[in-house]
Amino acid sequence: MKPFHTIAVPHDDILKGRLTMDVFAADLWEVAHVRGPDEYKDAETFFKKTFVTQGLDNLLTVVKKRLEGKGGDPFIQLQTPFGGGKTHALIALYHKSTKWGARHIVIDGTALSAKQTVWGFFEQTLTGKIDLCKGQTSPGKEIIRQLLSAHQPLVILIDELLEYATKASGVAVGNSNLAAQTLAFVQELSETVSTLNRVCLLVTLPASLMEHYDEDAENLYQKLQKVTGRKEKIYTPVEENEIGNIIRQRLFSHIDLDEAKKVAADFVEYADKECILPSEVQPSEYCTRFSNSYPFMPEVIDVLYHRWGSFHTFQRTRGVLRLLSLVIYNLRDSNKSYISLADFDLGQQELRQELLKHIGSEFNSVIGNDISGNESGSQKVNNTLGKSYRGLGIGTRTANTIFLYSFSGGQEHGTTLGEIKRSATTLQNPSPLVAEAVEHLKMKLFYLQSRGDKYFFSNQANLNRILLNNMENVKSPELVNLEMELLRSSLKGHRFKTYIWEDKSLNISDSEELKLVVLKSDNKSSIDEILKTKGQTPRVYRNTVFFLYPLESERSGFVNTLKRKIAFDNIAKDEHLRLTEEQKKEVKEEIKKLATPLQDAIRRLYRMIAIPEKDGSKERDLGIATYGLNKSLDEELFEQLKLDGEILEKIAPIVLREKFFRDKDYVLTDQLYQATLKTPGEARPVNRMVLEYCIREGVQMGLFGLGELEEDNPRCVYFKESATISFAGKEIIIKVELCVQQKKDGDSEILAPPVSGSEEKEQPDINNSDSASFQPPASTNKTSELLSLKFDIPKGKVSSIMGIMNLLQSKFEHLEISLKAKDGSISQQEIEDKIEETFRQLNIDFDISSKE
Repeated sequence: MKPFHTIAVPHDDILKGRLTMDVFAADLWEVAHVRGPDEYKDAETFFKKTFVTQGLDNLLTVVKKRLEGKGGDPFIQLQTPFGGGKTHALIALYHKSTKWGARHIVIDGTALSAKQTVWGFFEQTLTGKIDLCKGQTSPGKEIIRQLLSAHQPLVILIDELLEYATKASGVAVGNSNLAAQTLAFVQELSETVSTLNRVCLLVTLPASLMEHYDEDAENLYQKLQKVTGRKEKIYTPVEENEIGNIIRQRLFSHIDLDEAKKVAADFVEYADKECILPSEVQPSEYCTRFSNSYPFMPEVIDVLYHRWGSFHTFQRTRGVLRLLSLVIYNLRDSNKSYISLADFDLGQQELRQELLKHIGSEFNSVIGNDISGNESGSQKVNNTLGKSYRGLGIGTRTANTIFLYSFSGGQEHGTTLGEIKRSATTLQNPSPLVAEAVEHLKMKLFYLQSRGDKYFFSNQANLNRILLNNMENVKSPELVNLEMELLRSSLKGHRFKTYIWEDKSLNISDSEELKLVVLKSDNKSSIDEILKTKGQTPRVYRNTVFFLYPLESERSGFVNTLKRKIAFDNIAKDEHLRLTEEQKKEVKEEIKKLATPLQDAIRRLYRMIAIPEKDGSKERDLGIATYGLNKSLDEELFEQLKLDGEILEKIAPIVLREKFFRDKDYVLTDQLYQATLKTPGEARPVNRMVLEYCIREGVQMGLFGLGELEEDNPRCVYFKESATISFAGKEIIIKVELCVQQKKDGDSEILAPPVSGSEEKEQPDINNSDSASFQPPASTNKTSELLSLKFDIPKGKVSSIMGIMNLLQSKFEHLEISLKAKDGSISQQEIEDKIEETFRQLNIDFDISSKE
């Protein structure tokens, strides 16, 4: 598509940067005194750059008819419902009436001082002296008629009358004041001109109270309206739908209308497909509006005139022309095919200052921090939307659009996502990219606000900025306290005696119970010291101590989560913050939402385990937590150690038999138990009862006997019967053959040890072992090179089969798992977010399918 400046060719003064406000300031007084820019004082140049609206054409026709004595309205008040255009119309009448041979009286209320009277100025303009209209009281209709009738055809142009009346109200005239006398004169004048066939009086008054100054001025305004309303005819020289044409005529020397229509049609076709056209407007209607406002999108004119133009400091027509001329100048070498609000470069100082005049200099830092600065949030968003779109500056375009929609002198503030998309998108990208940019901006910008479906900028930092400020000021002790608090809440102490951040070996008990020492960091020297000693004495129960410590690569994310939590808590308690009710609600919701991330964060950080082994300790990573696993950290650690065979809740008696009676006739029970607690690397029963139950069961089953040493000779006391185990004195478990032999010698009814056959089939299952250390030796040397399993997993038993998975992975290079889940349901979003994302993070190739 062609660049806009080759379709709509700007005037030379725009291209050369003659962009001062006086170029666009229509000033009737200056024209009457043959001063000011040629655009206004020179009739030919003026009409070349003026779009003659239907209203202006009608006005010129009526005044010309009046001056020729052929009728027409004698007294006309000019109004524009949206402001602007009145003075321009008076200048047009001045130039045309000069051409028609009429005389002029030009009154500009801003130029006259309160020392002058309007009637005195009338006489001086027409006669060069003040004779009939001396004094500060209105002269009356007869003197006015005598003065005006002698100088027909005559055009009287009065601009800014309210301004003069406001000043005149401060001049006392007897019991009255000069403003009251001026009101009387205007009434007398309006009645007089209606009796003179070739005199026309034109007056401008503000269109609305928005342009007034104070309460006294408003009273004067009401009085002027009342006085002029008796005789006046109101004309509107400019209709709202003609604004685009007026602007184009002033800013551009030539417009290729066919090319303009083509650009508008192309945009509407794109916008219709993207569903970003205004819902209340048909595509054909929007296309017509765009063609009429080209090269500007209709929203550019609407926002500048209706929103920015509602500021009392904003001169609508000249202010809009000034802003648009700056935009055109900045884009004079661009390839853009049209101009939207997103193309307003807020980093350009002249343009920025024009806007700041009306909203306050405090927004200078807002623009710098959030939109135009090299390190601004918008610039950062530009770089996060993918390489394909970086050159489009979608983040900045989106922020520019929101900013220009954010302000007005009335009640309307902010913009919807649909409006943002329409202005910020380009034909080269999908419009949903703008929605993505909005989401990024909400996280990156400090002054972007949202309320309902509206987005806007304010000079008050948003919750994001307040949060970041608070996060930056979080003290180290606060982080330490919260980390400790989270650890305490994550460690229930049901499975281990727990020591948090204890690195002194003296303070770690040396006892039979299982202990968990949580360290602040991976400190190998502390681990070795605690395993070997208790203070100054050697540690006895070295195999009962486990260590948990953080994976430091997770520390940064963990600290950030802690800071967010602390910052939100501080914000909620800070009574000096002027938070809106919506922000207060958001803070509460964020604090509530952080509960789960905090628990997840402590779990991701504290995941490294040190386990005693023969030559010191070995390291184990708990890995990523299973989604939905609702267990305390120490409970999860306990379950993992069980799966790994490090901790045993049950020992199969056959394991005991195969481990200890290959080359021994007996083993002391206390020695057997103590070995599990003292020898690093041995599998540890949860408590003594686990081994006690194993021995009792083995004795009952006849796998071994229980007895005692008498003068270093084993004596079998219990065999194939219930036994009581004391783990004391010279209590031993005895090889089955010895028990059988002893029982034969003493009791012929004692049966032989169990053998394979029908009798053994009736015995309980003794092959279930949770222990790696207590694995029975293989009964055969045969090996399987390919193993296939198919089984159903009972509800709640998923974690229980992980030990089998670990075993298989240690034996085979490749495991292939096929899983079918049925008799339930899961959303597509959960599949994508929780299943597929986990596999991707673990770098596992997978195929997945589902049925609705």
